[in-house]
Amino acid sequence: MSGNQADSLLRLMSQMFRAHPWHGVSIGDQAPEVVTAYIEIVPTDTVKYEVDKVSGFLKVDRPQRFSNYCPVYYGLVPQTYCGEGVAALFSARANRKDVVGDGDPLDICVLTEKTIPHSDILLTALPIGGLSMADGGEADDKIIAVMKDDATYGGYTDISQVPLPLLDRLRHYFLTYKSAPGTTQHKVEITSIYGREEALNVIRTSHADYKAKFPELEIRWGNGNGA
Repeated sequence: MSGNQADSLLRLMSQMFRAHPWHGVSIGDQAPEVVTAYIEIVPTDTVKYEVDKVSGFLKVDRPQRFSNYCPVYYGLVPQTYCGEGVAALFSARANRKDVVGDGDPLDICVLTEKTIPHSDILLTALPIGGLSMADGGEADDKIIAVMKDDATYGGYTDISQVPLPLLDRLRHYFLTYKSAPGTTQHKVEITSIYGREEALNVIRTSHADYKAKFPELEIRWGNGNGA
């Protein structure tokens, strides 16, 4: 099949079928400075949703165990994968060895003043930093971003501009969101908070990890149709 025929087929399929949020949506033409974010959880959710990796549908992962809710809009960056490259960045940052990626898409937290009533949406986000996080010994970075053109947060260019109480709430959420009642040990830890340049590096690397993991999808950086 020629390249033109393949492009035509992909355009036809995109009009007939729902795109998979991880594989069928572009990371963004201006990535890593501007990325697409697929939102899985909004602050009012009382259960944790996540994308089913096979079907692409949003599924219930688990009820939130305690009264703490995710304080921001939370989801994934399409066409990313936390593999060897992301793990190497975490290892260097945290001065640790034998760390692996968690094998999931890269997570993203998006700040906005707007109330978005439900998840399962796409929005455009500007990365400004991240949480260097390990979950069960696996690299599980959380990119912090602002929604493009947001009236309150849209002008932020680095995580140092985010109010400290909001960062504290984010850290508390991620350090406790997998805790079960009665447990005394938590397998989640945040080793540091990093700024915009490291966040962009993590996004670049996770996209490279994705292309290495899924070469059959022939994803090209910056191709708006995700092909």
